[in-house]
Amino acid sequence: MFTTKFIRNVYSTSLLLLLFISYNANADPAVLNPNLNSDLTTLELSAGEWPPFMSESLPHQGVVAHLISDIFAQAGIKVSFTFLPWSRAYHDTVNGKYAATAVWMLSEARTKIYLYSEPILSEKFVFFYQKQHHFDWKNIADLKGLLLGGGLGYSYGTEFDNALEKELFEMSRVGSTEQNFRRLAMGRIDAFAEEQSVGYYALNNQLPELANVISHHPKPLLINKSFLLFPKNSVYSKELLAIFNHHLLQFKQTGRYQAYFEGLGKGDYQNK
Repeated sequence: MFTTKFIRNVYSTSLLLLLFISYNANADPAVLNPNLNSDLTTLELSAGEWPPFMSESLPHQGVVAHLISDIFAQAGIKVSFTFLPWSRAYHDTVNGKYAATAVWMLSEARTKIYLYSEPILSEKFVFFYQKQHHFDWKNIADLKGLLLGGGLGYSYGTEFDNALEKELFEMSRVGSTEQNFRRLAMGRIDAFAEEQSVGYYALNNQLPELANVISHHPKPLLINKSFLLFPKNSVYSKELLAIFNHHLLQFKQTGRYQAYFEGLGKGDYQNK
C-alpha cells in the first residue's frame, strides 16, 4: 500500500515536471539552447513556389517548409519564409537578405557561393502521358522519335540531356506544368517529364478536368535530391548548416522525417 508521503512526493514531482514543460514551451530559444548565438534565434528564409512541397498558400506552407521549420524549431530557432520568384530568392539570399534559401538541386555553379545541407527532399521525375495513347519505356532509346514536353531551363539528368543533344528525340519547353498538361491532353506532345507529386498536385488542383485522362509511367526518369542552401559569404552559415544537418539526421533516424511525407500522401498539405 502507498503511503501518504509517497503520494505527496509523486504529486510534487509531477507538478514540477508540468511546470518545467510549460516553461520550456514558452521559453526564449537561447534558453533552450544556451550555446546558440543570440543573433540566430530568429531567421528569415527565402523560397520559391513549388506546391505541394512549398507554397505560401498551403497548410504549413507545404511539406518541405513545414519540415524545415520544425527542424530549426528543434534547435530552438524560429524561422519564417518569404516566397519569391526563384531567381530573386537565389540572388537576394546571397546578397544578405535571407539566412538560407529552399530548396535547390545540386549545381557546380551554386557550390561556389552556397553551402549545401544534407538532402531534404528526394524528387521523383516520371513521364506523364494521355491514357488513350500508348506509352511505355524501359531505357532512353525507347524515346526515339518522340516529342516530349518539359520545363524551361530544366535538366532531366545527364543521359537524357545527352540523348536530347544528339537529337534522339525532341523536346518542347514551356513555362508551367499546367501548360504542359494542356498540350498533352490536346495531343501536341507525346509525354511530359515532371516530378510526380508536383504533377498530380497541378492536375488535381489546377486542372481537375484532366485528372482522369492523364496518368504516369511508373519507371522514374530521374531521382533528384534537393537541399537547403546557406550563403558562403555569411559569417553564420557554417554554424547554421551544422545545426540544421544535426537535427535533420535526428529526424531521419527517429522516423519523424518520413512522417511528413506520409502526411503529404494522406492530403495533410492540401487546402480543404
